[in-house]
Amino acid sequence: MHVIFLHGGPASGKHTIGVKLSKLIGTPLFHNHLAVDAAKSLFAFGTPAFNQMRATIWQSGFTEAAKADQSFIFTFNPESTVDPALISELRSAVESAGGKVHYVHLVCSRESTLERMGNATRTKFGKLTDPELFRTIEAQGGFDFPDLPAALLVVDTDLHDPDAAAALIAKAVEAVQSGA
Repeated sequence: MHVIFLHGGPASGKHTIGVKLSKLIGTPLFHNHLAVDAAKSLFAFGTPAFNQMRATIWQSGFTEAAKADQSFIFTFNPESTVDPALISELRSAVESAGGKVHYVHLVCSRESTLERMGNATRTKFGKLTDPELFRTIEAQGGFDFPDLPAALLVVDTDLHDPDAAAALIAKAVEAVQSGA
């Protein structure tokens, strides 16, 4: 059982690449907005109740998938409303069941982030779409988060389109799993 943990800032391509990767390797995508949207249906983003509900959904997903030996792809945007200890808890849920978490860091230029904010696909999940709001959140430290565990791979989404990025990730994970 393995989890491909795609992480990166807003508009770095997590969902788009996750969808492509899911189709390429036949592994389900557990997109972080599934939990975010569920929690937002009841609570304002960033409130203690929202944070707890989102964490509970993520924890349940990781724990139940590990118990069922179900590999998956997860997307994560490091930001200040997430308790950093949660990342270790998610990893522990997988590793305690004999699984492995492969961290893949998606990066892009700030210019690309701001340009991608306007993509219509971002509204589907209620994602951040306003460049000015992004700048405000950024200035207030809203995207501050401790470093995640070492990445198996860093993919610059300015240099690789979603299909190429998914292929790079699939190849890197396959190499680790085969012991190459």
